[in-house]
Amino acid sequence: QVSELVQFLLVKDQKKIPIKRTDMLKNVIREYRDAYAEIVDRAGRTLQQVFGLRLVEIDTKRHTYILINNLPRAEGEYLCRDKEKEKMGLLLVILSFIFMKGNSVKDSESSPKPPPMPHFSFAPPPLTPLFPGALWEFLNLLRVYPGKQHRVFGDVRKLVTDEFVRQKYLENTPIPLTDPPEFKYQWGPRAEKETSKKDVLNFVAKIQGKDPTFWASQYSEAEATP
Repeated sequence: QVSELVQFLLVKDQKKIPIKRTDMLKNVIREYRDAYAEIVDRAGRTLQQVFGLRLVEIDTKRHTYILINNLPRAEGEYLCRDKEKEKMGLLLVILSFIFMKGNSVKDSESSPKPPPMPHFSFAPPPLTPLFPGALWEFLNLLRVYPGKQHRVFGDVRKLVTDEFVRQKYLENTPIPLTDPPEFKYQWGPRAEKETSKKDVLNFVAKIQGKDPTFWASQYSEAEATP
């Protein structure tokens, strides 16, 4: 059962969709449910020793798990498979945006589309907000539009609001009593496990050619976060 569970977890992780305990019981463990804890524990050790992956429970109420890479990584680099590099690059930019905005950004289904700009800088001009007010406005500045098919990312709105959310990289929470409907975007539990605020801040600093201490508030938070 242990080797079967390891294979099941590896296959499930290819799409980075969180794995439910009910699925493990139904599809793998079946009549051995009394030994569930021991089987999962041994499978977790095998994944770590053989594949460098760590089985982490991200929701103790719903009992959902993810696999995260347990191998060391260079500071400021985001771990991803080659075939997912482009999507993960966009995700890292979004995670950076959310962190630099105070760990939460609001967005509306009808965010206005500003005119394209030649580039976007993380460095704030004096007395102006660090970022535009909404996630889609920010992505529009990068010439990534929610209603337009992107040659690399495909359907960007689906990627951000569906795929990244289902994979638990992002959390998308409706804000009550808003018309048009507004949402709050935050880091999801997979993002918290797979990267860190320090890595993200170093990424932003590298892009801007500045020291991370340039952003005093974010630097202080990143240093205080494990």
